[in-house]
Amino acid sequence: MEHKLYYSIGEVAEMLGVAPSVLRFWESEFDCIRPVKNKHGSRSYTEHDIELLRRIYYLTRDCGYTLEGAREQMRARPINDPEMELVRNLTEVRQFLVSLKETL
Repeated sequence: MEHKLYYSIGEVAEMLGVAPSVLRFWESEFDCIRPVKNKHGSRSYTEHDIELLRRIYYLTRDCGYTLEGAREQMRARPINDPEMELVRNLTEVRQFLVSLKETL
């Protein structure tokens, strides 16, 4: 993944494999997600925002937590725990495999 200071909502949605509307919804449900918005309202996400979104994705989609359960888990456990590092690595492997499959 290219490292930039800010990523657009489309870029982040593609990274996570979700629709931009899902990111906007999560933003409304989780106070910790606060992307910078320009005067036109376009969102710009930092690496930290993306890590939080990955965690939300993992908790809600992979672990099956409700939104309230995911909020509780995020409060209880820091974002830099080893489990999230593993999730990040597996997500990158998955993205690679999906792109490889598309080229075949």
